[in-house]
Amino acid sequence: MPTPPPQQSETALHAFDYWQVIKNRYGLILLTLLLVFMTASVITYVMPKKYESYAKIEVKPRGTLITVFKGMEDTSGFGRSTVNFFNTEFEKIKSRNSLMKVIDNLDLANNWSLDRETVFNILTSIVRTDNIRGTDLITISVRHSDKDEARDIAAEVARAYKEYRSETENKEGDLALLELKKAVRAQEDIVEERRKVLANIVRAKGIIYYGQDSYYRNANTEDDNGAKSAQETFTQLETEKMQLESMIQSLLKYSSDQLMVYASGLALPDNVVQTLYPKYLEQKTQFQGLKRQGLGLQHPTMLANAQMIESMKKQLDEGVVSLRDTLQAKLELAEARFKRAQANKNDKRGEAIKHGLDAQDYVDAKRTFESEQEMLQQMKLKLIGEEISGKMPNDSIVVHDEPVSAQSPVSPNVTLNLILGAVIGLICGLGIAFFLEYLDTSVKTLEDVERYLQVPVLAVIPKDIGILHKQSGMSPDSEAYRILRTNIEFNRKNPEDNAITVVSGGAGEGKSTTLVNLAYVCAQGGYTTLMIDADLRRPRLHTFFDINNSVGLTNYLTTELMLEDVILQTPVDNLYFMPSGILPADAAGILNSRRMSELIQDVKQRFDLVLVDSPPILGVSDASVLASEVDLTMIVVQHRKLPRNMLQRVKQAVENVGGTIIGVVLNNVDVRSDSQYQYYTSYYTYYAPAESQIGPPALGASPKPQAASKSQPTAQGNDTELY
Repeated sequence: MPTPPPQQSETALHAFDYWQVIKNRYGLILLTLLLVFMTASVITYVMPKKYESYAKIEVKPRGTLITVFKGMEDTSGFGRSTVNFFNTEFEKIKSRNSLMKVIDNLDLANNWSLDRETVFNILTSIVRTDNIRGTDLITISVRHSDKDEARDIAAEVARAYKEYRSETENKEGDLALLELKKAVRAQEDIVEERRKVLANIVRAKGIIYYGQDSYYRNANTEDDNGAKSAQETFTQLETEKMQLESMIQSLLKYSSDQLMVYASGLALPDNVVQTLYPKYLEQKTQFQGLKRQGLGLQHPTMLANAQMIESMKKQLDEGVVSLRDTLQAKLELAEARFKRAQANKNDKRGEAIKHGLDAQDYVDAKRTFESEQEMLQQMKLKLIGEEISGKMPNDSIVVHDEPVSAQSPVSPNVTLNLILGAVIGLICGLGIAFFLEYLDTSVKTLEDVERYLQVPVLAVIPKDIGILHKQSGMSPDSEAYRILRTNIEFNRKNPEDNAITVVSGGAGEGKSTTLVNLAYVCAQGGYTTLMIDADLRRPRLHTFFDINNSVGLTNYLTTELMLEDVILQTPVDNLYFMPSGILPADAAGILNSRRMSELIQDVKQRFDLVLVDSPPILGVSDASVLASEVDLTMIVVQHRKLPRNMLQRVKQAVENVGGTIIGVVLNNVDVRSDSQYQYYTSYYTYYAPAESQIGPPALGASPKPQAASKSQPTAQGNDTELY
């Protein structure tokens, strides 16, 4: 049947699995660590020693030492320090112009017997520059195998850089000063031209000039004021005219009574209505009061009041008419004055516009002249400042620490190299260990067996277990085989299946040792057990009991010998052995015979358990033949040896011949490194050899094979019956 795919990734290891890999391959990790560490030590030892000397200098931007004129800003750029100032200076220090001075001053080309270009390339590689954080200091360091030469080169690099920077700054300063002088001369010409333009405007416009910072006045300033006065008069007359027009329109649209009320409110000279109308109202009120007292209209007092009211009414009407005529006359007069003011305003406005344009031309020319003159003054001040600054000493490079000869080498760093060697060796060792673990597809855990072979694990046999029947006393090693015996009992489906062959994928997996120890434990448990050495290629079972194998299985299969002639009693009670006999030329053919089948059926009836040893199943076909003859097949798998695909082929080889696999024995497990198996071998500390107090089993087994019977009683104590 096809093997189902793994249920989890092979590379999905937990922390415990990582630690397990390290424990399993700690030897490889330590070896790699040692090799890399020794390599680092040798490389460090053979590396040439280098000494380092350094000079500490202070770099100041040009123009920062003194200010010639207070408030005058530096516009040349020499006095400003940019964000890339130190990086620029680093490149200047290692520039060709600077280092070539070092080569010439120290005559390095002749001393080193090299051409100048090669020496320059060497200097660029050994000269290092760095800025001391938070300061304006630069360190110039030189590494060389000769400590005195490193000191001399560092000192000369500082001097050459100082000289080169001074030459560069002086050259740039001279060029800047020359250009500044040219600019001053050009500015003087511009100022003179602007002065002439201003003088022409003053003469042409008749403007009186009082100096640079004084106010100017125009000869016709009164005309400008007249235009303003004319505009104010025009506005006043226009308002007066509109008021008169409004009054006249109101007088025309009101009725007689309303007109008297309106006229009484006008504050005009000679307005009789304003004084007469209140009296008229008072007289009417008096008339109404007499009427309410009961006087009749024909009463003399009432008639006198009525005549007076009528007379006042007539006077008011005449006053209103006179007021209208007066307003009309004033309106005509106001219109005439308005027209004259309008004409005067227009005349004055034209003159003012002309004067304003003349004044604007003057102002523009004056402002241009004054700005150009001010710029000329600043340029002259700058020129004077640069000339004075050029004559002053300006030491922008100051050496604070002169180079000295180093007392000890700085390279190689022995401590750092050894630490790095150890760290890299450890990393490489771990990497190789995990890479090999990734490539290792052998069986490592019980889960691997059950997942890939789909058969149960019957027992886990620890590493370095010897032959049990040769050990003295009760050994905990036998407990693993007792577990195996019990699991065989509970995993076989038919109680009559008592013929078991033990196979393995390859040689050296402990198949024969497992068979002998299992047989010994079963015999101790009271089972009459027969061991058959069917490995007709390289038989080994007889060596465990020091028995001659000249007569055995092959003799029985090829001759007419009786079964009793080839089965031998071992020194262990209930344990019998059939040697291999003489090795034949065709082992598979002998095993695949009817007599072999009859032999298996015969011994199954005579013994409680029959264990058949076989050669590796992947190497020859003998094991496949035996798997088809016996009832059950048990596979012995050595821990961490064969790949999983090889184990799957072992299983397929058994199933292809119709064999039945009862389970797998995981053999030769190193429980000290693979701590996950300690749960399966905890009997080493838990197991107590109480069986020494138990008497020998009361068995009726005869020392002869024919006396063996399945009806014999089994072992006493905690051993489980085979049937």
